[in-house]
This record gives sequence, C-alpha cells and structure tokens, in this order.
Amino acid sequence: MSPVLAGVLQLLALIVALGLSYRPLGDHMARVYSSEKHYRPEKWIYKAIGANPNVEMRWPAYLRGVLAFSAVSVLFLYLLQRIQGSLPGSLGFVSIDPDQAFNTAASFVANTNWQSYYGEQAMGHVVQTGGLAVQNFVSAAVGIAVAVALVRGFARSRTGELGNFWADLVRGTVRILLPIAVIGALVLVACGAIQNFAGIHEVGQFMGGSQQWNGGAVASQEVIKELGTNGGGYFNANSAHPFENPNGLSNLFEIYLILVIPFALTRTFGRMVGSLKQGYAILGTMATIWVVFTGLMMWTEFAHNGPAFDLAGGAMEGKETRFGIGGSSIFAVATTLTSTGAVNSFHSSYTGFGGGITMLGMQLGEIAPGGVGSGLYGMLIMAVIAVFIAGLMVGRTPEYLGKKIGTREIKFAACYILVTPALVLGFTAVAMALDTPSHSMTNSGAHGFSEILYAYTSGANNNGSAFAGLNADTQWFNSTIGIAMLLGRFLPMVFVLALAGSLAEQTPVPETAGTLRTEKPLFTGLLVGTILIIAGLTYFPALALGPLAEGLAA
Repeated sequence: MSPVLAGVLQLLALIVALGLSYRPLGDHMARVYSSEKHYRPEKWIYKAIGANPNVEMRWPAYLRGVLAFSAVSVLFLYLLQRIQGSLPGSLGFVSIDPDQAFNTAASFVANTNWQSYYGEQAMGHVVQTGGLAVQNFVSAAVGIAVAVALVRGFARSRTGELGNFWADLVRGTVRILLPIAVIGALVLVACGAIQNFAGIHEVGQFMGGSQQWNGGAVASQEVIKELGTNGGGYFNANSAHPFENPNGLSNLFEIYLILVIPFALTRTFGRMVGSLKQGYAILGTMATIWVVFTGLMMWTEFAHNGPAFDLAGGAMEGKETRFGIGGSSIFAVATTLTSTGAVNSFHSSYTGFGGGITMLGMQLGEIAPGGVGSGLYGMLIMAVIAVFIAGLMVGRTPEYLGKKIGTREIKFAACYILVTPALVLGFTAVAMALDTPSHSMTNSGAHGFSEILYAYTSGANNNGSAFAGLNADTQWFNSTIGIAMLLGRFLPMVFVLALAGSLAEQTPVPETAGTLRTEKPLFTGLLVGTILIIAGLTYFPALALGPLAEGLAA
C-alpha cells in the first residue's frame, strides 16, 4: 500500500469514527448541562467547596467563579512544584525554579500545556498525577462551561442568568470527561502505552552510556491530554514517544480523542438552542476548514521535491516511521486547529508551507473544531461577526438565533477577536527587537523568526506546541509566554460571558422574510470567508516574514 493511500484511508476511518460518535455524545452533553438532577458524588463535591449548584448566576458572578477557581488552581500548582523536592514519589527530582513553576502553572490551568522542561527529567509522580493531570481535567471542564454559558445566552430570553459555574464545572468533569477518559486509558494500555508508578530504571546502552527512563501513569494522562485538548506530554518527545503513543492504531485513536468533543459540541449547541440545523451549520464550517487544512498538509508533505524526499516518499524528517507522513500530517493539523498542542512529529522539521499551515491553524483562533468549549464559543463569536457583516451588506439590523446584534454585542465580539493577535504580534515584536530573546533561536533568518512567532502564537492561543528549535527555558520566555497564556485564556472569556449576558437579557426577535437564514450552506460559506479574511488580514505580514518566505525560498 502506498503511503498516500494509507494516509487517505486513515483520514476516512477517522471521519467515520467521528460521525458515529457525533449524535450520541452531542445529545449526552446537552442532557448533562440541561439536567436539574445532582448525583451523589457531585453533592459531596459541592458540600466540600461550599457551593450551591441550584443558584443561577448572571455573567459577572459566573466570571468571578471562573477566575477564582483558576487563580486558586494556579497557586496550588505553583506551590506543588516549588515543594516537589520534599514530596514522596518525586523520583529524586528537585523543586522547580520559580519562573518555570509559574510558566507551568499558568500553562496547565490555561489549558495550554506549554512545556519548557523535559517531563521525564523534571516532574515526579505527585506533580504529574496530582497536579498536571488534575488540571487537564478541570481546565477542559472550565472551557466547556464557558461555551455552555454562551449557548444559554442565545437560548434564553428576558433574563441575565447563565446557569451555575460550579455545577457546570463538576458535571463536565464527572459526567463527560472522567467516563470517556477511563475507557480511553484502557484502550491505550491495550495498544501498549504504559501505566505504572515505577522509578527510574536503565533500559539499555546509548552512545557509550546508559539510557534511563522513569515510569508513570502515562496512559491515564495521555488520554485526558488529548480528550481535553490539553497536549502536555509525560515525556519530552510527547506523543512521538512510544510509551505515550506506541503504534499507528494508538495514533489514530489519539487524533479521534482530540476531535470528538469539539465536533460533538456543535450538536449540543443545536440541541440547546432548539435547532439542530444551526448546529449542523457550525459543524459544516468547522469540518470544511479541517478537511481543507488536512488535505493541504498531506499534499505539501508528500509532494515536496528533492532527492532525499523522493527516496523517503516525502518529507519524513522529524516524523516517526511508525506513523508515516499521513498519520503525522493528520495529527499535526488536528492538534493545531484545536488547542491541544500535542505533537507526534516535530513541526520545525515540516516543509516551509507545512509549518505555516500549523501556525495558521492556531492563528485562525483554533475554532475548526477548536479546543473543548473554546472552539465552540470562538466559532459562535465569528458567527456574530459574520451576521454583522451580512447586515451591513443589505442595510439591515443583524440578527442571530433570534437575537439582535447591536452596538454592545459587536463591541464584545470585536474585543474578543483583537485580544489574541495583540498578544501574539506584540510579544513577537518585542522579542525580536531585544538582544537576549533572539539568542534562544537555533536558526537564523525566516525559520528563526518562525520559531518565536510560533511560540507566542501557541502560548496566546492556548495551544502549547512548539517549533522545537527555540530554547524557551529562560526567564524571558517563561515569564512572557506565561503572561500570554493567562491573558490569552481569560481575557476572551470576559468578553464571551459579557456577550452571553447581553444576549440572555434580550427579547427574541421574530423571524421575517428579511432574516438571514443562518442554518443554510450560504451562511456556512460566509462564515468560512469571514474567518479566513480576519485571520489573513491580521497575520499575513508576519507569516510573509516567516513560513511563506521560507517556503518560497525552498
């Protein structure tokens, strides 16, 4: 079987698996967030944290819950790393330095999982399982909760109430993420991923010296890092490491985990607003971008010219032979079009255009299908922008799902789409202008610029993947990327929840003959065009200096 055919068949198998999961999972999540029943374990949690799950919250209270929980999480994870040297199960590792502890705490709480350290040489079992893995669950649940709050804003009227953050957080963790993670971990163990609490042991000789590895609860952390679109690996090689991702079957399963909740949330959205067709329109937009990006990535990686590429069957540098170009390309697009950031190959080794595709996927806002929760609310913000543009074209007050998009709503949406580009381009410009940050670049010229642009794109978009050539374990990058991750995660949530509150207060507008039909393919095309134009106008100059210049020079 040719490598190209193998890649296409993997893509088709993935689409079938996602299609079979779409309806049951989407409906289940809609029931979870619409239910008034509390399970006994959930009641124990509410009692422990002192929360009343039956109290409805307006958007400021909901936001305070999000920020308070996240602030406590950052502090807890920071302190856990700082005292690691005194904890049992530390494997002899010392406590983490303050700047790196801050960066890691911000990273995992912000659902980014940017790692400027070697996981197998820095973090013991307690920090990995009691700190990082826990944040993989709850940070994902926070993202889904905010998305559900926005959906309620569209679904409700004449009230500013968006639900209860604590109930949404607990239900998302207990009823959605935990059950799937348990089953997924068993699948990964069956595929060959490790799951233990072994210490450091020698596995063989390497270049004249002994090679040592430590064990860990890898399968359970691997499954939630993909399912929750987190991305932080137990080992530095991430999902290219055989302990995390042993073979082609586990690779395809991990891609499935990355995509299944973000895609299924579109059905949850359609079910909660009372129109499945609206969910299908959002799904069609996400799927169109994802398929196009995957096809372009496979084309540029398979078709790159040159004797070495011809012998290898394509651009195999930086890719694992057990995954091939097809499995690596599908994984790379899935992980950068979502906020996952996990890697089974080194994006820095991709062709110039291939590296640009991974970067552009993040710069679109990671909305196709995006992170768990963040992809849906990001896409709905883009839908608000799209109907506003359509309203300007025909001289009519824009409406979406029966809600008027007025001055207040469009200001919230505009602020949302401006936050991340300001962080990415601002920090990149400062880093390139100063002497010290540029010394961390392994490469010069266009590729070196791409390393820094990719780092801040990844951090501010809460992705977490890296171009692999940048030494980011410095005070400058640990601090600035940590700030970018926190601002890139929580500032947009402010505008999302404010928009949700504004929409929930409105009285529904009756549909007329002049109402834009947002469930039709025409709107899907308008939405795709809006996304590409906004991202293109924002990032094209920076992309032209980096991956485009490198690709044209190749």
